[in-house]
Amino acid sequence: MSATASFGPGSRATGYNNGTLTWLAAVLLVVSLLTSETVWAQFLELVDAEDNAYAEKEDAMEISEREKQSLIKLTANPEAGLKLSPVEATERNEALPFSDILSTSARPFQLLNQNDGTGATALRCLTQAVYYEAAFEPLQGRRAVAQVVLNRVRHPAYPNSVCGVVYQGVNRRVCQFSFTCDGSLSRRPNPAAWAEAETVAREALNGRVEDRVGYATHYHANYVSPYWAPKLVKLAKIGAHIFYRWPGSWGQPKSFSDRYSAIEAIPAILPRSLVRRGASGDTTEVQSLNFADERLTRNLAAESRAETDVGGRLDMSKGWTASIPEPEETIRSASMIARQQSGEYDIETKGGGS
Repeated sequence: MSATASFGPGSRATGYNNGTLTWLAAVLLVVSLLTSETVWAQFLELVDAEDNAYAEKEDAMEISEREKQSLIKLTANPEAGLKLSPVEATERNEALPFSDILSTSARPFQLLNQNDGTGATALRCLTQAVYYEAAFEPLQGRRAVAQVVLNRVRHPAYPNSVCGVVYQGVNRRVCQFSFTCDGSLSRRPNPAAWAEAETVAREALNGRVEDRVGYATHYHANYVSPYWAPKLVKLAKIGAHIFYRWPGSWGQPKSFSDRYSAIEAIPAILPRSLVRRGASGDTTEVQSLNFADERLTRNLAAESRAETDVGGRLDMSKGWTASIPEPEETIRSASMIARQQSGEYDIETKGGGS
């Protein structure tokens, strides 16, 4: 007997047919895809992109006027929070996630002529905020505080001047910046730290932007836990401060459209005892949708006293009014005083009728 071997399309010598080869190729392809780090990375990136797109959609949701008022009322007292120990507050803050969306850099704020007039007053108010809120925080943290103030100037929820933002609520029961009503201003600042704070403020007014906090409008120390924190968008933690912005469209660049008023004023600060005694009603009441306390910038004159002027203000709340004598009265009084001092006029003799 003889055996023959045939090799061709119809041969079974290979042990495989076309269907088997196709099946093996498919298996190999699937295994290759499942074990490919590049493919998985692209897949995860695609999923993450979809999540981010959803998050951006949620973040761009319009906020109703009623919701805006509720948010303002909720955050009207920046120090209001849960009664927790510093350790508990820190743990609670760490449990609140940061936003997955990168912060959009705020538009630069440009204020010319910072050496006198309106510019000098704005510079002083912003320096005070940086110093008393974050004097010994990292440089980036000080810049972030300045950024928050300037962001508020442009947002309709706040006054549209630097001093208006810094001193908002100063003569009410709740101040937006606690240093304006807790007696901090009566303490003499550290000269070196003050100079550094002024540099930070001047740079911010010259257009420097702190990118990490974007359009942040709120912040708090990491050892307290405000009840409003979960309602806002958590952006960054710098030093001991955590920064937030408004949620939805209200925290987006298009909402920061208010024009700078160019009217700056440092108000006279009433004693806290008078503020507490004269307060009534809900301290977090929102009076109008504009939310800006325009009286602060509209009715108060800007500081214009010389540095050598050690006199005080005229307290209009006591009913005092300024009275300027006529020129002839001034001359007559001055002449009489001069005669008294020279001995020509004896007031006692004159008063006795002699």
